[in-house]
Amino acid sequence: MTALDRLGGPDDVAEVVAFLASDAARWITGQTLDASGGLFLGPRV
Repeated sequence: MTALDRLGGPDDVAEVVAFLASDAARWITGQTLDASGGLFLGPRV
């Protein structure tokens, strides 16, 4: 499980894609965006 206690779905990824395609993300360049819901953070403590 992830730090958010659920697995992500297509809607979660679609929201990230929509943000990156919007004017709100116009200053984001050359970044790797991890949309994993905290999967690599490990279990919640």
